[in-house]
Amino acid sequence: MSLRLFIAVNFSLETRKMLLAFRDGLRFRTERGRFTAPENLHLTLVFLGNCDAGQTNAAKRSMNALRFEPFTITINGGGYLDRGRANLVFCELQNDSGRNQLSQLHAALALSLSAKGFKLERRKFWPHLTIGREVVWKEFDDSAAAGGIDFPRLEEAVTSLELMKSERINGKLTYTAIHSVKAEQ
Repeated sequence: MSLRLFIAVNFSLETRKMLLAFRDGLRFRTERGRFTAPENLHLTLVFLGNCDAGQTNAAKRSMNALRFEPFTITINGGGYLDRGRANLVFCELQNDSGRNQLSQLHAALALSLSAKGFKLERRKFWPHLTIGREVVWKEFDDSAAAGGIDFPRLEEAVTSLELMKSERINGKLTYTAIHSVKAEQ
């Protein structure tokens, strides 16, 4: 059986509440869009795609080999990418030491996973949180076009990484953690 998998940073309840307030505020400015469900808010570190049991175990081994101390990432801004039909609203990380540590974890995982035969995306790692897809604005303004969507600064401690399974349950996209590694204290 094949599982659709990715490795992610999940957020605390408090951070999720703030992200939801931001998401819901944006909804009033849109005609339509597919907005991320509260329980699915995360930051993808590495997308693995469809994996069999052997690949799932290899991904777990790569995660288990990671050594990292807790660190903090700062979510400090929102933006909008005009991709035609697939317009994207996102929150972005501040370019600081937390973002650098996240990039280092991504690179270490990518190296380990590639050595185990995974075919990973070749595009540059862009740490962000997707808030909405296929978003159509009621009145498109210059601030949205410039990626200048107002967003409060949030800090989140990264103390673990999760291997997430993505599936549709009763027509609803559901993400479930199937493996976790914790930072060294």
